[in-house]
Amino acid sequence: MELYKIHPRDNVALRGHDKIALCDIAAGEKVIKYGFPIGVAARYIRAGEWVHSHNLVSDLENGGAAVPFRPFPKTERKNAGTFLGFRRKNGKAGIRNDIFILPTVGCVNGICERLARETGAVALTHPFGCSQLGGDLDATRKILCGLACHPNAGGVLVLSLGCENNTPESFASLLREAGADEARLRFLTVQNVGDEIAEGKKLLAELAAQVKEDVREEIPLSELVIGLKCGGSDALSGVTANPLVGKVCDRLVGYGGSAVLTEIPECFGAENILLGRCTDADVYGRLLHTIDAFKEYFRSHGERIDENPSPGNKAGGITTLAEKSLGCVQKGGTSAVVDVLGYGERVRRRGLSVLNGPGNDIVACTALAAAGAHMVLFTTGRGTPLGGAVPVIKIASNSELASAKPGWIDFDAGTLLGGDAGAEERLFSLVTAVASGGKTKSELSGCHEIAVWKNGITL
Repeated sequence: MELYKIHPRDNVALRGHDKIALCDIAAGEKVIKYGFPIGVAARYIRAGEWVHSHNLVSDLENGGAAVPFRPFPKTERKNAGTFLGFRRKNGKAGIRNDIFILPTVGCVNGICERLARETGAVALTHPFGCSQLGGDLDATRKILCGLACHPNAGGVLVLSLGCENNTPESFASLLREAGADEARLRFLTVQNVGDEIAEGKKLLAELAAQVKEDVREEIPLSELVIGLKCGGSDALSGVTANPLVGKVCDRLVGYGGSAVLTEIPECFGAENILLGRCTDADVYGRLLHTIDAFKEYFRSHGERIDENPSPGNKAGGITTLAEKSLGCVQKGGTSAVVDVLGYGERVRRRGLSVLNGPGNDIVACTALAAAGAHMVLFTTGRGTPLGGAVPVIKIASNSELASAKPGWIDFDAGTLLGGDAGAEERLFSLVTAVASGGKTKSELSGCHEIAVWKNGITL
């Protein structure tokens, strides 16, 4: 099998999923991949030797100075094509016309799921909304509000118990403040009715009658927002799938569209790449603060900032967090970073935004949806059946996974290893097809998971 060297400065290359030393590397010397250090040699490594966790260790705890701010030019916009979407009353565009059943509290999840089974609506269940205080409760409410106001929803039934911290009245007020289309909202507090199933079906039927009248129309690609996520990564994720998604991201941003990159812990070790692409000093400062605050979040819980690669990541050939991060940030291509969003905030500027949040797959996909992403481009080397509140396009980093899991995987990026020159065009075409109504594998399987970042005490 041939060795694949990613960057001219690298002192390791890939043979399949394995890193192979290209020269002798002394103990304590930096190991270079993607042109950047991914850790240091734990012992002397001979040229041709396999490099992994037995002889390579992280060096992230030693930190490193952030690159100084220099303005990065915004991407030039040009006219592009269209997709077929739904124009909402507030002017926003949606790519789905789903009816969401959104619980304000986890106590009513079973009712939501039964109503979804019997009506075809989408239940977005979660375990929170009660026994939370302060900022923790506020974050949950922001995420739920972002989902309820999402333009992919043709209608929303907000289902409450009636005694939770996230009270039906306060949540309804939050939705009004956020500009939700009240004609497309229905509220049901189950403690106040005798037969909650019958009442829920009645309200869902009212929403379905409205949704039935909606039709798709041509909408400029400049209004499309994509979320960027990787999960179950392997050593090829940063070589095939992530750079390919980065090209699609750059192309959409070049057309005036938007992309959102999250997974802040998976920027550790690669933060200078993103900091070097900030458009102004304010964006630079907010991004640096967001990354530093997330590192402090780890330390405040007594955890090392580099204890991230999962067992699956390591089995797939990823050794250190810096190595994982350098592959992860490639999903953002080379686009300028125009904004930094707090957890639960929604996209404000066209271009590439960085969203605060953890790397956990379901939490991150939910945060991207709540931020306004119409769909999520999800790269994976290990595979997952995961779905979300919005369509999730699963992109395999290797052809073996795509072949083994055709019910999970929407696109095979492993063909890039054979010099596939048409992959970018095909993936961009898939994105526009999904925006126009084409179903993803997770949608066909009925997978619509959501999760909220729980970051506080439970009463």
